[in-house]
Amino acid sequence: MSIADHRRSHSDGKPWRLCPFWQSGTPSSSFSSTRNLQFQAQKSHENGVKSNRRTSSKVSSVAKSLLPARRRLRLDPANNLYFPYEPGKQVRSAVRIKNHSSSHVAFKFQTTAPKSCYMRPPGGILAPGETIIATVFKFVEQPEKNEKQPNQRSKVKFKIMSLKVKEGTDYVPELFDEQKNEVVVERILRVIFLNAERPTPALEKLKHQLAEAEAELEIRKKPPVDNSPKVVGQGMVIDEWKERREKYLARQQVEGVDLS
Repeated sequence: MSIADHRRSHSDGKPWRLCPFWQSGTPSSSFSSTRNLQFQAQKSHENGVKSNRRTSSKVSSVAKSLLPARRRLRLDPANNLYFPYEPGKQVRSAVRIKNHSSSHVAFKFQTTAPKSCYMRPPGGILAPGETIIATVFKFVEQPEKNEKQPNQRSKVKFKIMSLKVKEGTDYVPELFDEQKNEVVVERILRVIFLNAERPTPALEKLKHQLAEAEAELEIRKKPPVDNSPKVVGQGMVIDEWKERREKYLARQQVEGVDLS
């Protein structure tokens, strides 16, 4: 037998054996690598989810800040305050304010000319669906030379703000300072003068609203009617019963005198 045949028979008789290093190391190394890849993939997925959440949260907050705030009050007129033009006099305007939200709302006036303007009432709280007509007073200064008279826009502006409050809250102006982040600017109203001697739909509407405001003011001035029974002292004696008894006793005394 030749050396080549001897080598061939020797190799045919014994199968190929892998190196001990590869036999012992390959399964565990492959398993460890797989686990590492799975862990990294899971961690990458979790980081991606968190990143997406943070991004979506930032986007939603930015979008919310860009959206106009939902108004709680409906104003009539919506954009202007109309005053009759009467130089040297104090004139009046009116605006109807309605709470069309489902909660109680506090409102407050602000003006760029507090020395020559004031509001009645300057603020308050409206229940859901409640309406009030506010009266605005303004002193009209004498015009300068070459200044347009009626139907002109004034530089004076009025701002109406609103704030959602709980039922039973008492109105104080400090509410708007304590909850600045919740305050909504409803409208900024511009002053427009009307010719007091020329009838127009806007002037007629103003007169009608001022008459309504005066009627509401008179109603608010009257004390509320108390229909409950009046009680005097600790004996729980009703006034009407007491009055009838006094009349009865007086009548008995008169009858007794006549009989004698």
